[in-house]
Amino acid sequence: MPFALLMALAASLSLHVAALFGPEIDLSTEPESVPLLAELKPMPMPKAPPDVLAQPQQPVTAKAPKPPKPPKPPRKVEKVASASPVLSIPEASAVGAAAATAAAAPDAPASGAAPPLASAPSAAIESRLPPHGLIRYRVDRGDSNFEIGVSRHEWEIADGRYRLTSLVETSGLVWLIKAYRIEMESRGWLTAEGLRPESFVIRRNGQETREKAVFDWENMTVRVGDRAEQALTLGAQDLLSFNFQLGYLAHPEAGSTMHIATGRKYGVYRIEVLGDEEIEVPAGVMRTLHLRAPGVNTTELWLAYDYLLLPVKIRHVDSKGDSFVQVATQIQVSPP
Repeated sequence: MPFALLMALAASLSLHVAALFGPEIDLSTEPESVPLLAELKPMPMPKAPPDVLAQPQQPVTAKAPKPPKPPKPPRKVEKVASASPVLSIPEASAVGAAAATAAAAPDAPASGAAPPLASAPSAAIESRLPPHGLIRYRVDRGDSNFEIGVSRHEWEIADGRYRLTSLVETSGLVWLIKAYRIEMESRGWLTAEGLRPESFVIRRNGQETREKAVFDWENMTVRVGDRAEQALTLGAQDLLSFNFQLGYLAHPEAGSTMHIATGRKYGVYRIEVLGDEEIEVPAGVMRTLHLRAPGVNTTELWLAYDYLLLPVKIRHVDSKGDSFVQVATQIQVSPP
């Protein structure tokens, strides 16, 4: 192919690089039903009658015996009888406190807000993902094996927290025409349900952008970019963490919906299951679960069964039908 044609092809590819290097799973234009969320809350403890509460909760002090006076002994007996329910109030309070503690526990569905992050368990998560790992990808234009870039996903886990990073940049002939680099970073906690992002940011060519998200799990709100705060849904993810959260779903083969903050918007996305597939990527032959998130832009992922359900192939199809594919060339994980 003449050099002039190669340059023209590279220039054409560079026009589509932004679509790949700023991937977003756009919401489908079709309305989707909003999932109903049912919350089970413990019934409030019954309050003691006003006359009982009025009684001071103090132990009855024994008095020295005095000569009996006929009018007074009946009133003392009535007072002890009416005070006897007061002795049971501490037990009821203890039960109420225990119920409140259970409602605030991480696994309790009764709490309207997420449990405190500092108390999030992490042992189950660390047993699935090693403390450190790295996946390198080759970025192709469609399935033509024509390389236009390279990519890598890396994670670190320590003390119940995680850090995910993604780097995508042009390479080869496309790099000569348009050098482009995009970085994504997600930080957060590990819970029994998987990843709980705390912050997400996108950098383009080393510069901070407005594409970011801040998750406030205590107040159950999320702020995306410069937008106003929105109500946060349990299990929500960001554009980077959702790639790894799919492996934590109880039954990923059954499909699901997931709330995702892309850095530009926050919405619910449908995850479709296309079935099991054996694929060949530069890193080897993989048995995978093929998933798809449809919409104006569509993203497909292949999760490798033999590699902790990590994404070993990612295809992004933009609104114009142009396809960009990331295929794993190397997978490195530290010992658990």
